[in-house]
Amino acid sequence: MNKKTRTALLWAFTIIITVVSAIYQRSTGPTKPERFTIDTEAGEYGFTLGRSHVVTRDFIVRLDDAPGTLYGTIAYRRYPTNDEWTVQKLERDEGDLKAELPVQPPAGWIEYYIVLDENGKRVFSGEDEPVRLRFRGNVPAGFMIPHILFMFVAMLFSNMTGIMVIFRHPGYRKYMKLTFWTLLVGGLVLGPVIQKYAFGDFWTGWPFGQDLTDNKTLVAFLFWALAMYTNRKPEEPRPVFALAASAVLLLVYFIPHSMMGSMLDYETGEVVTGFISLPFNTLIPL
Repeated sequence: MNKKTRTALLWAFTIIITVVSAIYQRSTGPTKPERFTIDTEAGEYGFTLGRSHVVTRDFIVRLDDAPGTLYGTIAYRRYPTNDEWTVQKLERDEGDLKAELPVQPPAGWIEYYIVLDENGKRVFSGEDEPVRLRFRGNVPAGFMIPHILFMFVAMLFSNMTGIMVIFRHPGYRKYMKLTFWTLLVGGLVLGPVIQKYAFGDFWTGWPFGQDLTDNKTLVAFLFWALAMYTNRKPEEPRPVFALAASAVLLLVYFIPHSMMGSMLDYETGEVVTGFISLPFNTLIPL
């Protein structure tokens, strides 16, 4: 196998691993809209309920192109509180069913559920598993887009580094350096800016809080800093440290985004991070 073909195969493996991990993280995040499918007289009908919204306006729950025979209610309250549920009808807006939920401060949460009936028959109720919606500040695209791009590229370079080490390719040091700098910019420079816009604080990880997104980024960066230090001399390569750093960053990407994120304590008015936010609307206090 010539050098060109070998490099092409390494890139193919790298791209596949990176894309799969990115898709997994996006699909398992606790702020990803939740999708439901119900049976109606007109056939199967699917709709989504949002779990993340900006603080600049009320959140509109909308069931697009809902069958005309469907009607129902929505119930909501601040989370986590013992507030009474506020119940209101879902209103018709041309072919849609919709309702508005009141905007909350950054890191404020609302839990809500809908109940749907059709010709006097209950066809859906989410009362047992309410959807939890978190509000965040509006992050300018000028920061969000570079942040996403840098983090994706860092993952790409990281995977390439690890694969090159596994196949004993001497060019791993180049991608190790690229990983370090792109992770630094995307995770530790742009990341805190995103956090500030979204929830009001630049850093909510160690030692100030338990935000897992901040903490996992910090851990990954420290591993890459160690890899850079131990491989600083070309004549004394330590590829095992680069491989370890690559493995750590890959593991980090398989941890759902926004776990142990920010939550407003409505009693104290403080934003806390002492909980785990898992997929499927599960919050576990620590």
